[in-house]
Amino acid sequence: MGLDQVLHMKEGTGETSYAHNSILQQKVISLTKSIIEEAVTNLYCSIFPRKLAIADLGCSSGPNTFFVVFQVIKSVEKLCRELNHDESPEYQIFMNDLLGNDFNTVFNYISNFKKDLSHEMEADTSIIGPCYINGVPGSFYGRIFPNKSLHFVHSSYSLHWLSQASIENNKGNIYITRTSPANVLNAYYEQFQRDWSLFLKCRAEELVEGGCMVLTLPGRRSQDPTSKESIGYLYELLLTAINDLVLKGVIEAEQLDTFNIPNYLPSPSELKQVVLKEGSFMINRMEVCSVSIVHENDACHRDELNSSSSLPEPLFVVDALNVAKLLRAVLEPLMVNHFGQAIVDEAFWLFPKLLLDSVSGEEKPEFFNVTLYLTRQA
Repeated sequence: MGLDQVLHMKEGTGETSYAHNSILQQKVISLTKSIIEEAVTNLYCSIFPRKLAIADLGCSSGPNTFFVVFQVIKSVEKLCRELNHDESPEYQIFMNDLLGNDFNTVFNYISNFKKDLSHEMEADTSIIGPCYINGVPGSFYGRIFPNKSLHFVHSSYSLHWLSQASIENNKGNIYITRTSPANVLNAYYEQFQRDWSLFLKCRAEELVEGGCMVLTLPGRRSQDPTSKESIGYLYELLLTAINDLVLKGVIEAEQLDTFNIPNYLPSPSELKQVVLKEGSFMINRMEVCSVSIVHENDACHRDELNSSSSLPEPLFVVDALNVAKLLRAVLEPLMVNHFGQAIVDEAFWLFPKLLLDSVSGEEKPEFFNVTLYLTRQA
């Protein structure tokens, strides 16, 4: 079974679903709000489209799904009023993700999205330009829209996923680590370059001239792909949890050796290089921001976690537990497909303890994200 058929976030709205555990992604999108507003303002004031086509690639499902679309429409409506335009544009909204995405949950949020938009603009929805919302299943590492049909493309926390992870000889690892041989790093990096080049080529064909994209993905400041400043650090902790299950005989070592997370977490220079080499887009802005996932209040719960025979009830906010839920919501479908359902509960029961134990003194994991604001060149 291909990766595009099994890769999706945990569906539904239950306790372990992505919809219930995506606050970090919301925080990251909020950090890019000013860049999105800048891009939309420049786009609208240079084209003044009567129909504005917006695509969110890797939309997933849950409360974040329409967050950016909401901001885009709000910005355009504000501009229309400031410019005294008699009519707003029609909004064609395309929500894209892979085939396994929970589009039912996406569609269930549409009515709330329209109500919230109307309330925010303090107007009836009949005054705001009409919104036509479509679900578009398919991989963004290929064509998914007609030629010159889009004005604005957004993607957040999706483009670090690779189209495949054909990795050999990464024994005892599930991602790039300091013990991974050189061929593993090369395989990941070369796949990243191929995927991103194809992504840019396809979007250049689908965007109108002057159309733009705002793309955010987890990355790193350092040139070292094994640095602890990327979410790859969490994958190392998860590896420790899975290794514990190997030692207990719950899973075979061979299963571990053939599981590689299909992510690449690039540095700004790596992203810049691939954009310039492909040549279809101008880089207007590139920004790096950091997000901390462990706060001071975690320390007081360390003993409770270590002494409990099972995870405590979430009567308080413990970021280590939330990070475990977040990571599970993202990786559970992949892990179940490879290992089976049995290991998931045990692996993510141990994970928050490992995370808290790894944080000592003033050292707090701080992960970096890279945001690109690109405009399609003539």
